Formats: sequence, structure tokens, C-alpha cells
Amino acid sequence: MNKNLLFAVVALASPLCGHAQLQPTFTEWHDCAVNEVNRFPLHTDFFAFESADKALKGEKEHSNNYLSLEGDWKFNWVANADERPTDFYQPAFNDASWGKMSVPGCWEVNGYGDPVYLNVGFAWRGHFKDNPPQVPIKDNHVGSYRRVITLPNTWKGRQVIAHFGSVTSNMYLWVNGQYVGYTEDSKMAAEHDITKYLKPGENLIAFQTFRWCDGSYSEDQDFWRLSGVARECYLYSRDNNIHIDDIRITPDLTNNYTDGDAMIAVTAKGTPIIDFELLNANGVAVVKTESNFKKRQSGNVHFVIRNVKKWTAETPYLYTLVATVKDQKRQVKEVITQKVGFRKIEIKNSQLLVNGQPILIKGADRHEMDPDGGYVVSTERMIQDIKIMKRLNINAVRTCHYPDDPRWYDLCDKYGLYLVSESNQESHGFGYDENSLMLQQQFATPVMQRNQHNVASHFNHPSIIVWSLGNESKYCDHFDKAYDWVKQQDPSRPVQYERAAWRGGRASDIFCPMYYPVKYCEKYCLDSTKTLPLIQCEYNHTMGNSGGNLAEYWQLVRKYPKFQGGFDWDFVDQGLHKKPNYKANRTLADYEAKAASLEPGTGNQEEYCYGGDYNNYDPSDNNFNCNGIIGPDRQLNPHAYELAYQYQDIWTEPVDLEAGKLRVKNEYFFRDLSNYRLKWTALDEYGYELASGNIDNLNVQPQQTAEIQLPLDEKSSRFMYLNVDYLLKEAEPLMAKGQSVAHQQFKSDAPVAHAMYEPSPVKVKFIDKKNEPVIRVAGNNFTLGFDRTTGWLTQYEVGGTDMLGNGGTLKPNFWRALTDNDMGADFQHKLGVWRNPEMKLISLTTQKVANGTMKAHPTIIACYDMPTVKAQLKLTYTIFEKGKLNVKMQMTTDKDAKVSDMLRFGMVMQMPYDMDQSRFFGRGPIENYSDRKASERIGIYKQTADQQFFPYIRPQETGTKQDIKWWQQTNASGTGIEIHGLSGDLSMSALHYAIADLDDGLEKEQHHSYQVKKSPFTNLCIDKEQAGVGGTDSWGSWPLEPYRLHYGDRSFEFSISPRMK
Repeated sequence: MNKNLLFAVVALASPLCGHAQLQPTFTEWHDCAVNEVNRFPLHTDFFAFESADKALKGEKEHSNNYLSLEGDWKFNWVANADERPTDFYQPAFNDASWGKMSVPGCWEVNGYGDPVYLNVGFAWRGHFKDNPPQVPIKDNHVGSYRRVITLPNTWKGRQVIAHFGSVTSNMYLWVNGQYVGYTEDSKMAAEHDITKYLKPGENLIAFQTFRWCDGSYSEDQDFWRLSGVARECYLYSRDNNIHIDDIRITPDLTNNYTDGDAMIAVTAKGTPIIDFELLNANGVAVVKTESNFKKRQSGNVHFVIRNVKKWTAETPYLYTLVATVKDQKRQVKEVITQKVGFRKIEIKNSQLLVNGQPILIKGADRHEMDPDGGYVVSTERMIQDIKIMKRLNINAVRTCHYPDDPRWYDLCDKYGLYLVSESNQESHGFGYDENSLMLQQQFATPVMQRNQHNVASHFNHPSIIVWSLGNESKYCDHFDKAYDWVKQQDPSRPVQYERAAWRGGRASDIFCPMYYPVKYCEKYCLDSTKTLPLIQCEYNHTMGNSGGNLAEYWQLVRKYPKFQGGFDWDFVDQGLHKKPNYKANRTLADYEAKAASLEPGTGNQEEYCYGGDYNNYDPSDNNFNCNGIIGPDRQLNPHAYELAYQYQDIWTEPVDLEAGKLRVKNEYFFRDLSNYRLKWTALDEYGYELASGNIDNLNVQPQQTAEIQLPLDEKSSRFMYLNVDYLLKEAEPLMAKGQSVAHQQFKSDAPVAHAMYEPSPVKVKFIDKKNEPVIRVAGNNFTLGFDRTTGWLTQYEVGGTDMLGNGGTLKPNFWRALTDNDMGADFQHKLGVWRNPEMKLISLTTQKVANGTMKAHPTIIACYDMPTVKAQLKLTYTIFEKGKLNVKMQMTTDKDAKVSDMLRFGMVMQMPYDMDQSRFFGRGPIENYSDRKASERIGIYKQTADQQFFPYIRPQETGTKQDIKWWQQTNASGTGIEIHGLSGDLSMSALHYAIADLDDGLEKEQHHSYQVKKSPFTNLCIDKEQAGVGGTDSWGSWPLEPYRLHYGDRSFEFSISPRMK
């Protein structure tokens, strides 16, 4: 430690021992210049153990230097800041009437106040005019905590530090009635040296935290606004005279990335002798050295390791640095361990390099959120998140929009994830224009301090490859100064800031835009004047049924070297359980069992809450916090499968497909494919398996290709579809043996001969009585009925079974239950003419029509005028033997009219509720759409109507499958219908929900899937096509051009064949 700094600290501390004890002014919570008082000096994340054995185990809970502060505290909550108790910290205060609050624990999920969700704007939006540094008194809840702890006798004479992992929004701390200090920056540990306030035996710790303080102007993140305590909370002790204050490790690679180089900078107190030992992953020492800190407080140690094993997200090899601190008599005072990953981060030739390789960022943005605990996220939940990331081929995480729990960084080091570590700085509510209050000088200090906290605490983690200065705050000189400080402190890593990148500012080494459309990404790549790597800090806004056009982004990433990927927004839906029930002892197996019960295809639902669900008073941005790749309980959302596919690291392309010759591309940068086997499956033109096999040895080096030959025989060589899967041969951390990491499907170009079938003429009787509402067509063992007023098919009876439910119809449909992206693009208004377009029946005629060489067949023709969309519609029903029906739908439009796009072109058939069994030949099993279908392979699948419904947190379109060759819809005994497309493949779904009931109408309401009433029908949607779901953003962008349904003439034809059992 610098001597001048040491003397300054001592000088500051001395009065505390006298009569002029420091007292809070209680202006700290609304003063941007005072964000900490007596905060323990910044240092990297480490824990000092009493022995090497315990240090190497890394379980601080089992150390004698550790005392947990977790569990129930006496708690008082008030609704308004001026109602808070002012003497609660006194030992004599009577807290018998107080309640209890768990530490860690968020108030709002434990019965105190309501969760508030906002995207833009401070949490008091609509009730208080922004006036920094002032924050509201009204509605500014305050929580006061008290707890008596018993100090271990062995701690006598030792330094004791209080560590509160995360306190929102601030903390005033007292010990035994004496004021200790104050902290802000709620996503950084609040640490205080409480040594001088302690006494042997029992001690009272009391603290008070406000819902809002001036720091809330810097914490305007797009997530639940909760209050209370999160992360780990404990006291720790160490020798008061000799110890390490800080230890920073800067790894590097030299000699063409072959050798490891580590600079270890230490600041210490006293005159310690420090033994440094570097252990490999097997615990064997590879380097040892000793440094004597006599007469100095700081020093550096330099290690060089030849042929070092390098750290990457693909190969997360970690060494362990053991620092043993001794006094001059060589008595051990403490032992600190730090994981060391040797890697080198550079930007060269417009590319971000890790160990010299231009890695691809297959990333996700991740908020720390638990559906029961809110901000309280257990280690087991973190491991579950990483396990899912491995499953989804995610290799990078941006810690949006604040530094994460230190345990998260440890896990990312261990299991291998690249991190962009972001400071806890967002002032989105101030806007970005030249009148932004962010420009005020009072915010220079918070911006700087929050970046200092981020870097100082997490410096040693090899998983961090980029620092981020914050999120969505007006770019100004505050960020330039923060950038300069970070670069001075850590020249080894790039720094990014999205707002600076947009504005051409200097405070970003990476062009990291948000939601940059596909066409602009390509434009950037083609512009030689743009020299920064392009890595989107947010993209593919996966809100609700979304995730479209991800394939287009990744086609560009794989085409242009300086486009290196991005971070999908975002990893997990933030929905909270309607009845939160956080339990700290839940295991990974518990979490995984819950997630499995809610996976797509299970048909199960959970009751989640989003913004606005709790009251009508607090501001809300509705369900805009439900944008996850996965759901709140970590169940996969349907679009997760597409992301996993586009992110996969092994690709296959045909060399000579019919001969079974393939080329395998290894997209990994640092590992070969020796632990993978290729499983291949050949299917015939009807989707049935012909043969399968394995290629066990894949000798493909990183970034290389190799050709392989499948052992096809005469039978298997007749395949129409070839599936390839890449499976783990042996288990890897968090990944099971046999787990699939990549897959593809190829379709043969070989012609397929289909037998021509000419149905025989069928004798029917037309029953057309003007005084009856229905025109009937009666044949041998079947009857069809058409409503005389609407022209719809209202009766379809075969062998005594009606294929339509009671009151059901088969009728045209141009609408879907609007997705979040649809509503963000205002489709409810812009495309609203297609919701229920007027259809005036012009004629309903019966006739026999000759079809080419075929003989005449009975036909019903319904013609409609559609004045609101300036079109005419013709429905032609051709009747065949056994009740088979061909349906042709033709729409003729006005070439001069200006009418909006439609969302789908098809029909909906309201079948009996119990005809809910679907079996189909098409893309599945997960729902898929025209712009989100690459992950789903063509095959034969079986599902129920309830299994096809995915309960998005806000109900919307769901369940659709593309490229349908045939679809059977029956009851449990097999009675029902089979549909074939006669003019190409179809797009279909079957649900127990009506479109109108899933649709929100013109405005979003507090609508939840579990609240939607079930239809009396199985609603079978039979579409020629449906618009893509989009994926650029959820506030205005439309699906890309190829996936839109423009106004114009359209037609399609399909057959319905009864299936009788």
C-alpha cells in the first residue's frame, strides 16, 4: 500500500476512536458526490484461509476465518422514507414487534412491497419528476435490520471485515450502536472494517437500506426493481498486522502464444514473507518463488511457464496460484488461492483475438434473476444456467447490466465462458439527447467509481475478456475518463461501450451496437473505413414467440471476418412465480426436475407474473422483461432450439450426397473433434428409417474440414432424408456422454415417383331446401353440410362421426394471435384489416365439375366479396368417395389497391375437442416458423393439442409446424382425418385454444397463458403460409422481406380424408 494512502487512512480513522465519532448526515442517500463512507478499500475477489489445505479446497464456509451473516434478521419495513426508525441501531432498542427477513432476501418477494418492472425510466416514473440527486420520500421504502451475532473467541485481536454481497439500493451500517459507514453501488459487495466496533461475545449488527437513493439514477436497468440483500453475506477475519490487501494477476502469452507469462502485483500490510506457488490442474507445482515484503507494501512477481496449457472457453484449463503469507519468523498468517488462466486478448486487423484466434461470440446477455428469489440466485442455479448454456452452444455472456456475483465469475473460469463484465451504470431514463441530465458533472463520480469497482474486484478472472463501461447512458466525457482509467489499470483487455460505439466516440474498442438489422451489419462489413470488430452487445430480441432471422445474422458472421457474433437478448425470462417460495437448499437436481416438467411438448404450465401484475399504481412496462432464450424456471423456450442450432460448432456439407460423401467442418478454434462421434440416419421419402450408423473417429482439427464416407448399402442409399448428429463419446463437465452438440438434415435431389390415383366418381344427393339453413351433400355413409348464410362447412359426418365439433366450422383465416414482436410493430393496427375481414357471401352453388381426364365430381363453390381488403375469395369443395374432400381457396385482389400484409393465408377447422391427437410428417417436434425452422428436421412426429401449446408468459401464437407433407388429426382410438397439401407443403397446428382467446386485441393487457380459457374445439389451422415471427427487435421491426405475406393473389389446395377405426 502506498504510504501516503496508508497515513491518510489512519488519519481518517483516528478520530473514530475518540469522542468525535463519525456520524451519518443522512444526506448521503441523495448526494452523488458521497457514494461511500468508510468503505473497505477495493481489492480483487479472494478469501484468506488459515491453511493451504483449506485454501485449496476453497470452501470458505469451513474456514475458521468465516462467520455467516445469512439467515433470519429482525426486520422493519416502512412505505415512506420519512417514516423510518432513527434509533433502531441502538442496543437498547426494543425490536420485539418487528418481523423477520431472510438475508439474503428481496423484500418484494417476501411480502414487503410489490415488484416493479420498468424498461425505460426510473422506478418512480409518473409519481416524481427526475431531479437528481434528489429521489422521492413518498414510496421510498426503507428496510431496517438487526441481528446479534456471537464473535468466535479465536477472533480476538484480529481484523474483522463485514461483507454484504449486494444491498439495494444503499446501506447505512452500525455495530453495537456505533456508525460504521455507508455504501452505494448495489451490485458490488458492501465491505466495511468493523474491528474497532466489536467486543468479545455478542455484538449487534444493524443496517438500513433505502429502496431508492441517488445511486438509483445510475441503476436504471431493464429488469425487476427490487430491494433488499442478495449474494453472500458474512464476516471474515484475518491477522490484523500482516496480510495481503490486494493481489492482481495479469496473464499473457509469448513466443507465438506458446509460453505463459504472469505478472502478479501484490499490496500487503506489515512485513510479510510471501511464498508463491503455481500448481497445475493436477495439483503439481510448476513454479515456486518467495518474496520478502520487508520495508515495502507492494511488489511484483513474474512467472514464465514454457509450453503452457492455455485457457479458452473451449479448453478452460486453470492453474492455481497459492500465496502463503508468513511473518518474518515464517509463521503462516494466511493462505490465498487464485485461479490463473493463461490467455491473451488482442484486437488486430479488425478482429477480437483470443490466443491469436478470431473467436466467434455465440453469446447471451444474462440478468441475475430467480423466479422465487428475485436477485437471490444460488450457486446451484448458476451451475444450471451454465449447463444450459453448454447445451445451447452459448460460449459467451455479457453480465448485463452490472457486475455479477463473484461466484458466477469463478464458475465461468472453471467451465469455460467468455465474459464481458459490465459496470453497474445505466441512466436510460435521462435519454440520449443533448438535454440529457447525464451530462451534469455530478454524474462523473458515480460513472468512474462504478467502473473502478467492476475492474478492481474482478480483475483476476480469465473468463473476462472485455470490460464494459455500462449500458444505455448518454455518452459523454464521464465515459471517456472511465475508459482512460480502465485502460491504464488493465491494458490487457479491450473496453467497450455501446453508446460510444454508435457515436464514433473513443471509449470503445469494439463496435458493439444493439439490434443492428441484418442489412446494416452487412453494410458495416463491406465498409473498409470501419475498422472495429462488430460484435453486437444485444441482438435477436427473443421476446415471446420470436427468434426469427437468426440464420441470416449467422450467415453474415460466417461470411465476413470482422463480424464476430453477438449477445442474444436475453438469456432468461424474468417472470416471477405468482407465489414465490425461495429455498436456499434446493439442489441442481431439484431445479432441473422443475425445468424438465415445463419443457416444450410437456403441455404443462406455471403461473408467472410480469410488470403491472401487482397493482395499478406503480409504473410498468408490461411483459418487456420476458425476453428469454429460456423460461424463468430454466425450461427452454421454443426459439432456444434455433439458437442452439445456429450457434453449433460442427457443420456438415454434402460432397456427393447420394453417395454418402460428406465434409465435416470443425468451427471450434482450440479443440479437435476426437471426443465426438457422428451418428447418421437415412430416411425414405415417407419419413421412415432405412438405416443408421456411427462414424466414431472424427480426425478434424480446429478450424479445419475433413471428408468422410458413410457406409451406405443398396437399401440405405435410396434415402430421401439424411440426418447427422454429433454426440459426445465421453462426458465432459456439465455435459453427459451421448449428448448431442450439433445436427443437420439433408434432402436428396433424387426424383420420387408417386403413383397417380384417380378417385372413382361418387354418387351423392344434394339436399337444397330453401327453407333450411344448410345445404347438405349426402353420400354413402357420409354427409356434408354448408351454411346457406356463410357458406362455411358446418357438418362433416362420416360413419356417424362428425369431424367438426358441435357448432364448429371450416373457414378461412388470415390472422394469428399477435406475438410480442407483432404488437411491437403495431400489427394490431397496421394489419388489423385481416383480423376479421368482412366476407359477404355472393353465391353458394352446387355442381359436378370435370377435372381434366377425370370424370365429373360433385362440387360446392362459395364465392365471397371482401370489401375491407378489396378482394374476392372463392372456396371450392370437391367431394370424393368415402367422404374425402378437396378444398381449394383462391383469393383475387385489386392490383391498384393499397392493402397491408396479412399474417397467414389458410383455414381453421374446429374439430371435436377429443380429436386432439396429431401425427404429422413435417418439421418438428418443436414449433417452427418460416424464419425460424432450420433447427427442426423433417420427420414423423406425434403430439397432442395440449403438447403443441407452449405457454408463453403472455399468450400469443404458438404451435405451428412448417413443411407439412401430411397431418393426421384423430381421437385416441384413431378416428379423425388426414390432410395432404395438394399445392405444396402446408403450415399447420392443432390447439385447444381459439386464436381470438389468445389474442390481446388492440392493446396489451395483463394477460397470462394460464388464464386463457380452453376452446370447446380442437382448432386445426391449415395454412398455405404464415408470416415469420421476426427477431430483429420487438418495438417496430417487421419480419425480413422473404418472410412477409404481401397483399396479392393467393391460392392453395389440400385434401381431407376421413380415418375410421
